[in-house]
Amino acid sequence: MSSSFPDHFSAVADAYADFRPRYPDALFDWLAAAVDSRRLALDVATGNGQAVAGLVDRFERVLASDASAGQLARMPAWANVETRCEPAEQLSAADDSVDLLTVAQALHWFDHPRFFAEAWRVLRPGGLIAAWCYQQFASDDAALDLVLETYYHDVVGAYWPPQRAWVEQGYATLDWPFAELPAPAFTLEADWSRAQLLGYLGSWSATRLAGEATGRDPRAAIVPALERLWPDDETRRLRWPLKLRVGRKGMNVV
Repeated sequence: MSSSFPDHFSAVADAYADFRPRYPDALFDWLAAAVDSRRLALDVATGNGQAVAGLVDRFERVLASDASAGQLARMPAWANVETRCEPAEQLSAADDSVDLLTVAQALHWFDHPRFFAEAWRVLRPGGLIAAWCYQQFASDDAALDLVLETYYHDVVGAYWPPQRAWVEQGYATLDWPFAELPAPAFTLEADWSRAQLLGYLGSWSATRLAGEATGRDPRAAIVPALERLWPDDETRRLRWPLKLRVGRKGMNVV
């Protein structure tokens, strides 16, 4: 992978802040219980701080780093959080200082060997790294799910950046230079209106790239079907299975 930062996100920072689903509290409870010190957490490629929101009440200090200044500008202010605008491959955290390093929905964008070397450097001995992603989502309505699958694969499928393949694999085939820890299953859930769903689709990099290439909003292709299936005044529960890899800094060497 290229070491240059492909900034697909500053242009959609508002959409990320407003329309991304919230990570479950159970995920952060489990991560906090898995470390033996909660002095410092580092969230890499933090975006607007979606994962930071789950770390602030569980760690004394949180560093939130991202290469996109536009994303960091939309992060809420927390008293124990310090933001740093930097690429994942050049972290400014001190050696052997981080108890938990998290990467939420972003590991696929990194230069993996360089990032893992940095993660190894900043993690203290015994510290944990946790990286997770989510791909497609589902409702309780098979007809609605078919519309969403069609949008993902057929309407904007050709516009997904190649790094999306890592997400579709759930990072399962990625070389993982840490002692792997088994993790329970977690699911993101959101009760959304149709407008919120369309806002979420607008935060996708493929949606933005398709719009730039065609001069049209690709979401328009599915609006009639959504309107037939989803009344304006209804909310629907949507679910995203979370794919999680967790590792501990032990004796192995990156």
